Amino acid sequence: MRSLPIPLVLPLVALLAACGGSQPPAETAQAEETPKAAETVTPPSTAEKPAADTNVPEALAAVVAAPDRAEADRALDAGRKPAELLAFLDIRPGMKVAEIAAGGGYTAELLARAVGETGKVYGSNSKFILERFAEKPWAERLQKPVMKNVVRVDREFDDPLPPEAKDLDAVVMVLFYHDTVWMKTDRDKMNKNIFNALRSGGVYGIVDHSAKAGAGTSEAQTTHRIEEKVLREEVERAGFKLAGEASFLRNEKDTRDWNASPMKAGEMRGTSDRFVLKFVKP
Repeated sequence: MRSLPIPLVLPLVALLAACGGSQPPAETAQAEETPKAAETVTPPSTAEKPAADTNVPEALAAVVAAPDRAEADRALDAGRKPAELLAFLDIRPGMKVAEIAAGGGYTAELLARAVGETGKVYGSNSKFILERFAEKPWAERLQKPVMKNVVRVDREFDDPLPPEAKDLDAVVMVLFYHDTVWMKTDRDKMNKNIFNALRSGGVYGIVDHSAKAGAGTSEAQTTHRIEEKVLREEVERAGFKLAGEASFLRNEKDTRDWNASPMKAGEMRGTSDRFVLKFVKP
């Protein structure tokens, strides 16, 4: 793996310090997985109805409601709506899927539960993410019995999946795409490699914080947001077709001028306007 140049390392270290030292920078790779007590969101009732635009099958509702899930994970559910996300991406038993920037594994575990024993999940993290915050929680989570169908992948995000990860049914990236901007990832290469790893008809699902129109990628490191239009253009340039979008994480009251990082958002954490996009490989 290549090392980061000194001019890039210094801003990264500064950002880590601003976000709480050992905590992940920005919302990098599931940074919300271990919330501070003051920021913990009350878990939703298992009877809570999903967003109107997403029909959640009972099997996926049961995945999220599983009694053996960690309380720290449950505390994130109200602001993340994982059942709706799994349903929107049509994650089913037996699928082969991957998560890019799995971090400590909040979403990867949900994927593992959803695809079941006959499925497989590739959880990809870069050296930087592992060294800065994810190694311990990720390694510990992988020891859970429910994670036995998860393959740990340590690779840089330019080429995030191993050669054996092919003909995948879905690849997911949650609240991380904007971070690939300031981390200087070759996003064209990343998206093309993800495209190549999917089967025809395979899904590339992306969730991220919405920036104002015209912002482009300029706020990726300041407010930790990205303009939806720009992200769409980048992904479609790799050959993907936009197949759907969901509104269950939208918030029209979000002024989109504040830092959406969980280490900076405070009480507004989990309320940012987030777009949820589903791309398909033709």
